[in-house]
Amino acid sequence: MKKATMILDKDFQIGDIDKRIYGNFIEHLGRAVYGGIYEPGHPTADQYGFRRDVIDMVKKLNVPVVRYPGGNFVSGFNWEDSIGPRDQRPNRLDLAWFTTETNEVGLHEFAAWAKEAQTEVMYAVNLGTRGPDAARNVVEYCNHPSGTYYSDLRIKNGAVDPLNIKLWCLGNEMDGPWQMGMKTAYEYGRTANEAAKLMKWVDKDIELVACGSSGRAMPSYGAWEYEVLNECYDNVDYLSLHRYYGNPEGDTKQFLARSMDMDAFIKEVVSICDAVGAKKRNAKKIHLSFDEWNVWYHSNQQDAELHKSDRWGRALPLLEDVYNFEDALLVGAMLITLMRNADRVKIACMAQLVNVIAPIMTRTGGGVWAQTIFYPLMQASAFGRGVSLQPVIQSPTYACKDFDQVPVMDAAAALQDDGSLTLFCVNRDLEEDVQLSVNLRAFDGLQIQEHSVLHHADVNAVNTEAAPDTVVPVAGDLGELDGGKLTITLPALSWNVIRLTKR
Repeated sequence: MKKATMILDKDFQIGDIDKRIYGNFIEHLGRAVYGGIYEPGHPTADQYGFRRDVIDMVKKLNVPVVRYPGGNFVSGFNWEDSIGPRDQRPNRLDLAWFTTETNEVGLHEFAAWAKEAQTEVMYAVNLGTRGPDAARNVVEYCNHPSGTYYSDLRIKNGAVDPLNIKLWCLGNEMDGPWQMGMKTAYEYGRTANEAAKLMKWVDKDIELVACGSSGRAMPSYGAWEYEVLNECYDNVDYLSLHRYYGNPEGDTKQFLARSMDMDAFIKEVVSICDAVGAKKRNAKKIHLSFDEWNVWYHSNQQDAELHKSDRWGRALPLLEDVYNFEDALLVGAMLITLMRNADRVKIACMAQLVNVIAPIMTRTGGGVWAQTIFYPLMQASAFGRGVSLQPVIQSPTYACKDFDQVPVMDAAAALQDDGSLTLFCVNRDLEEDVQLSVNLRAFDGLQIQEHSVLHHADVNAVNTEAAPDTVVPVAGDLGELDGGKLTITLPALSWNVIRLTKR
C-alpha cells in the first residue's frame, strides 16, 4: 500500500468557493432541449412540456446556474425568434450543428424551466452575426420593469415581472474558425466592450463574461486573451475558459493526469488577466468563468456518420457520450482543480446537462438515469461549499507521456461555516490503495461523519437505463481520527468524499 500525507490549517485559505463553480450548460444542440429537458407527451411532462423526472435529477445536482442557449449555436441566433406565440416562431437552419431549430422552447420557456429546476440563467448574447444593439435590447427585454418597447413586449408575451437575468456571456469562442462571425482579437474586444457598455447602461447590476480563446491549443491562445482584455477590461467582470479531454488511446494514467493541464491553463490565464490589469493600472481583478469543461470524445465518430445521413434534422442525437468509470475519476480531479483555484475561478459550467456530453441521460418516451460523471459533480456541489483550504500534500508520483510528476493522490478541502470539513480525494493508482494521513491539528472537536467511495474494477464500466447503479458511490472505510490525525484508506482508482463534522 502506498502512503500519502496532507496538512490542513484554517489559515491556509485559498478563497471563498462560489457556488456557481458547480454550474452547467444547456445548448440548443442534439437532445439537450428537445427530448432532454422538454418532451411534451412524456408520462412525466408538466403543463409546459418539461419532463419532471429530468427536473428531479437536476435538483439532485443542486445546479446553481445554467448557461443558455449556447455555445456555438448562439453565434447565429436571433433572440427575437424565441419569444411570442409558439405557432408564429420561425424554423431556422442552425449552421453551428447543421440541424433545424424550431424555437419551440424559447426565452420565456427556459426561464420558467430554470425556476422549476431551482437554478439561475446565464444567458449568452450573439456577438457573431449580431452585435451590441441586439445585446442591449435583450437585456431591456429581460430586466427592465416596463414602459419601453422591449419591456412592454415582454409583458405582452406573458411576463409581467422582469426575468431578472443577471449573468451574461458576450458571445462564444469567437476565435474559432467553426464559429459564425469569427473575429480577430481586436474586432471581438472592441465589439465586446461596446456591447458590455450598452448592456450595463440598461442594467447596471448585471455581470458580464468576455470570451477567452476557445482552447489552450489554439494558435491565438494567450495573445487573444491579452488583446481582448486590453479593449474591454473596464467593462467586463469575467473571462471564459473552455477545455475538454479524451482518452481515445486507452491510456488511463495519461488520461487521469489531464487535470494538471487544466490547472496550468487556469494559472496562465490568471497571469494574463493580471498583466493587463497592471498595464492599465487598474486594481480590479478579472475573475474566470470556466464555462465549458468535461470529457468529450466517445461520440465523435457516431456524430460524423449522423451528419452524413441526416443533415438539417431536428434534435438529432448528437454528442451523446456514454461515460465510463475512468471518466468520472477525471471529472472528480477536475472538480478538485476548480476548488483549488477558488480565488479566481468563480463560475464553471460542466458542458452539458442532459444527453449532450452530459451527467444525465434520457430515453425518448422512457426513463432517465445518472451517468458515472453525475456523482462527483453531485457530491462536490453538495459539500464543496464554504472556504477552499490549501492542502500541503506529499504523495508518490508517476510519469506519463505528457507529465513527469503526477501525484498519485490529489485532494481539495472545503471548510463550512459550521466548522465541518470535507475532503475530496482522488487516487489515480491503477493497482494500489493509498493510506492517507491528514494532519488536522488546527481543528478541534471533529468526528468522521462519512467516507463515500466511487470505484469499479473495470475502468470502462458504464451506467445504463437497464443498469443505472453499475457505478455509484458506496460507503468506504471510516478510518481513524485520533489526536488531530486522520488515517484513512483510499482504494486504488477511486474518488473519495470524506466528511468531518463537529461533535
